[in-house]
Amino acid sequence: MSRTIAIIGASTDRRKYGNKAVRAFRDGGWTVYPVNAKEQEVEGLKAYASITDVPDPIDRVSMYVPPSVGITMLESIAAKQPGELFFNPGSEDATVIEKAKALGLNPINACSIVNIGRRPDMYSDQ
Repeated sequence: MSRTIAIIGASTDRRKYGNKAVRAFRDGGWTVYPVNAKEQEVEGLKAYASITDVPDPIDRVSMYVPPSVGITMLESIAAKQPGELFFNPGSEDATVIEKAKALGLNPINACSIVNIGRRPDMYSDQ
């Protein structure tokens, strides 16, 4: 059974890490749920306006939005009860990490792409 991931800040721009993550996790055999309120689809996958719209349980959430945006999503993320919440470089700060912990989440400050044995540079900007 494949693991599931919601990628918050998934992007149609192939230069952005929010796009590279979609491709990396899909290639790694994960079921990927792109989350972006402005997109209908990312890399051929249905995009969801909010994590609350994702119909299935989520094993991991990977954040690619600034802390000021991410902090507003933490309660919705906590409601999905993911096992892991990755704050990728640029998405973390002390306030968002502390609030995540207070909500019972397991925040991890690391590149989620590298965590699954892939590298962002494996994915073309084209």
